[in-house]
Amino acid sequence: MTAERPVPPAAVAAAGLAGRVLAAVAAAVPGLSAAPARPVPAAGTAGPVPPVPPVRPGRGTVLRETQRSRPGPRTARPGTVRAPRPAAAPRASGAGRPAPGSAPKRPPRGPRRAVDGVRGLYLRAKRAWDRPLTAYYLILGGSLMILGLGLVMVFSASQIEALGSGLPSAYYFRKQLLAAVLGGVLLVAAARMPVALQRGLAYPLLAVSVFLLCLVQVPGIGQEVKGNQNWIQLGGPFQFQPSEFAKLALVLWGADLLARKGDRRLLNQWKHMLVPLVPVTFLLLGLIMLGRDMGTSLILAAILVGLLWLAGAPVRLFAGVLAVAGVLGALLIATSGNRMARFACLGATDPGPNDQCWQAVHGIYALASGGWFGSGLGDSMEKWGQLPEPHTDFIFAVTGEELGLAGTLPVLALFAALGYAGIRVAGRTEDPFVRYAAGGVTTWITAQAVVNIGAVLGLLPIAGVPLPLFSYGGSALLPTMFAVGLLISAARSEPAAKAALAMRQPAVRKKLAGVRRKTMGRSAVRRPSGER
Repeated sequence: MTAERPVPPAAVAAAGLAGRVLAAVAAAVPGLSAAPARPVPAAGTAGPVPPVPPVRPGRGTVLRETQRSRPGPRTARPGTVRAPRPAAAPRASGAGRPAPGSAPKRPPRGPRRAVDGVRGLYLRAKRAWDRPLTAYYLILGGSLMILGLGLVMVFSASQIEALGSGLPSAYYFRKQLLAAVLGGVLLVAAARMPVALQRGLAYPLLAVSVFLLCLVQVPGIGQEVKGNQNWIQLGGPFQFQPSEFAKLALVLWGADLLARKGDRRLLNQWKHMLVPLVPVTFLLLGLIMLGRDMGTSLILAAILVGLLWLAGAPVRLFAGVLAVAGVLGALLIATSGNRMARFACLGATDPGPNDQCWQAVHGIYALASGGWFGSGLGDSMEKWGQLPEPHTDFIFAVTGEELGLAGTLPVLALFAALGYAGIRVAGRTEDPFVRYAAGGVTTWITAQAVVNIGAVLGLLPIAGVPLPLFSYGGSALLPTMFAVGLLISAARSEPAAKAALAMRQPAVRKKLAGVRRKTMGRSAVRRPSGER
């Protein structure tokens, strides 16, 4: 057995110093305690010396907090000493959470402030009004509602007139219903018609209109009805008025002409803006005035003014055109005793000595007797021979008598909505032809409604024009419904409306496919067993 060598005093001192450093580090770190120091033999004594663990800078002999927080079992590196953890005190139930009632409670959330009242109604209406398909639905829904209410009022207002002429009571209603069906076909065709085809119809329709207006003046072909020679007899009970189709021809031809000149940047010159639009319009006006139809001439003049306005005509040009039209109108009125009498009836409250204001005064009587809610549908008294033309020019007066103010205000609102939608379409479209055509149609329908209703109210002289889509008359209804179809086509061609309709088409197809599957399923169940 060999004797152990004595430990140098320097090694013993170094080991003691290392032990004291480890104890100080363990005491400084919370939750950790250093391992109990081993006794160090005194200097000069013999004995085994334990190995001294290597100390790395920055690490010490204790595992880092990040190493202890990692999941999974970990083993200490060789040569390191893991300090024992102190025993954790038992956690009471609910420790770490605030005691009930100690933490301040959040005040209860009240109900969300709803935007209500007049401002909320305004905001909701504005959102609905700004939708891409608003104009489309206004034109389609408004025109159909005017047409439907007009059919009801034609049936009510024309019964006495038909019976007085020895005809069935529903005679005029059946003719108007047939014209409405044909007009519906024209409306759908115009709504689906490409813009190129619409422009292609402009020149042929204008040429046909001029030819028919000339044909009206030929004896034996043209027919005079109630002082106006502007009808062509087709045979039997059917006849038509070419001047109504001249309105549509002027709209399409004028829109195509201005669009072509605009593409060539010629509308900034007065010559190109006026010629040949104004001369051709005056030609149509002259042919119509040969048949003594003052009302249709006013509508054509309004269409001309609307087209020039959309083309950006300056104020001086407008003043010149209106001055010329005013002089011609004054001459035509001054040379006709009948027209002078109509102007004399403005604001009249008595039929006069020769009953020259009979129709105007009885129109006011009908509206006044209707009151707020009217006498009831079919209970008009003025249509029993008191009011001339109750189903054509003065159908609005019969409507006011039977339905009252509650029935006439919706009619005014529908025409106002139709006019707004047309202006909106004309302002938002990107195609110049569509803009001019939509503006021309809107001017046509709005001006004709204003002239008719203004005459019934006694604000304007009686011009003899029907209420669009409302009064009896197939010659006026057919071109008007075609024009409404053009408006619908223009509303569908807006960029935002195109996108909205394209998004709705897949949903509609899915619904139709589901309906077909359900229908086929029901039909298959009802079949006898064994039959396929």
